Amino acid sequence: MSALWISAEAEAATLGRASRGFEASGLSIDTRTLKPGDLYVALKGDTRDGHDFVKAAFKAKASAAMVSRKPDGVADEPLLMVANTLRGLEDLARASRARSNAKIVAVTGSVGKTTTKEILRLALGALGRCHASAASYNNHWGVPLSLASMPQNAEFGIFEIGMNHFGEIRPLVGFVRPHAALITAIAPAHLEFFGTCEAIADAKSEIFEGIAPGGAALIPGDSDYAERLKARAKQASVSRILTFGTKGDAKIVSASESDDGTKVQAEILGRPVHFRIGAPGAHIAGNAIGALLAVAALEGDVLNAAAALSQFAALKGRGARFRIALDGGEAEVIDESYNANPASMAAALKLLGAANARRRIAVLGDMLEMGPEGPAHHASLARDIESARADLVFANGPQMKSLWDALPVSRRGAYGEKSSDIAPAVVAALRAGDAVLVKGSLGSRMAVVIEALKARAQ
Repeated sequence: MSALWISAEAEAATLGRASRGFEASGLSIDTRTLKPGDLYVALKGDTRDGHDFVKAAFKAKASAAMVSRKPDGVADEPLLMVANTLRGLEDLARASRARSNAKIVAVTGSVGKTTTKEILRLALGALGRCHASAASYNNHWGVPLSLASMPQNAEFGIFEIGMNHFGEIRPLVGFVRPHAALITAIAPAHLEFFGTCEAIADAKSEIFEGIAPGGAALIPGDSDYAERLKARAKQASVSRILTFGTKGDAKIVSASESDDGTKVQAEILGRPVHFRIGAPGAHIAGNAIGALLAVAALEGDVLNAAAALSQFAALKGRGARFRIALDGGEAEVIDESYNANPASMAAALKLLGAANARRRIAVLGDMLEMGPEGPAHHASLARDIESARADLVFANGPQMKSLWDALPVSRRGAYGEKSSDIAPAVVAALRAGDAVLVKGSLGSRMAVVIEALKARAQ
């Protein structure tokens, strides 16, 4: 297998100086996950300086380290000296994109970015060598790291791009220069920083500014902000603008859900496409339609790509499920603990409502960064809980107190300031036949509840 980066290429890209030759098979910024042969990039953060971990990187068998100063405790190991390590990582990303012949997709949106990226990984992976962002590496270091890690022989590249302020997507899509840029949805997330969904749409539309000549903008046609997004794409001189959803260039004709997936009949650019995706939920089917439209925009084989989606499984913290053995049967847990905003909460509660269960239990933590209207957004979830026919609700966090106060006494399970306050009560309430949804923003630490439920399952 050829090296990802050799010292001469890395020197040319970064204008750096290697103390001696090296070949790197990958990139890493974290010694805890570094693999033998990786080039370790010593980034300086707000609380930690990667230079303090260079010695540990070499102990973990790094091939070299990119640094801006000679680290302590390092003697003859190969170092790539650069003026600034974040700039050096960005330089590698630019060079990676310049040398690649891969067809590139960039994904952003208020909800569904990572899920859509993983659907695309399956779909495009069925067509050729595919590289995609790891985890949710979608910020100012995650995007360059993912791009710089793309093998030179990749045929497809998929990159997730996130933001919570204006101007953050613009430089990142400038590195990626996608042939197709997809916005999953516009929803009230990060309202603390934006104020309105119109502003969120404008910020997300920065992704269109980096589209390669002749590339396509893919827009959710059912969105209230579809026309605004189209206008922004036109301002960015994008000539090919496509829509997806229940109408548009790619549309769901019908969908039939079960606990383990969804059968979808669709039309992609006028062509019938029938497929099964291995996770339930209308929002998952919508993400799949957007992904298949991206395949079509790249002139890929849509039918073969669609066939691969039966292998998709909901992601940890984003709909993954597990069962707990109890006296008389089992309870099923839907793990949506990674993040939350009103749109994703509504989608997750629909999943709970569709569960074939004796009782439906919702365990909900604060949706963060919601701004002055946060309490109202939380209280309004009472309608979704009613629609989901939830029997019990457990809630934690100061914002969720507004929902708790809006619930009828018959639906109240327990309330606490922190997730750890309610976790024992959730575990104690479990009965055979229950379906349990756990959801909240990452800062609400709903994973604490998930871990308590997993401990009960052992």
